[in-house]
Amino acid sequence: MNPPIPEPGVNELCMLVLNIAPALEEDLIDYLLTHDAVEGFTSCTVYGHGQHQGLSTAEQVTGKRKRLQYEMLVSAQSVPGILAGLATSVGLDIVYWQQAVSNFGRPTQGSVLR
Repeated sequence: MNPPIPEPGVNELCMLVLNIAPALEEDLIDYLLTHDAVEGFTSCTVYGHGQHQGLSTAEQVTGKRKRLQYEMLVSAQSVPGILAGLATSVGLDIVYWQQAVSNFGRPTQGSVLR
């Protein structure tokens, strides 16, 4: 059974995305696993392309910088609390964004997704 979709303005669900330097991986995982508002998350390796400031010579040659990305579905109201401790508990080389989620669930046999 799919979880109920919250009413607008009441504990709206969003996706919080954290893009971090690989050196921060263990501290971020520890932080997220102990944060009450985070029930789980997904992570993957990504590559950033763009501005060359702060890139090593090798990164400038290849035109990319390795990053790790973490995605989690959380209450929009919990985002400020999650972000509040990142700088002191994890580090500063973190970029984040928040996206609205209009639906979430798992398909079941015979179900129709809305």
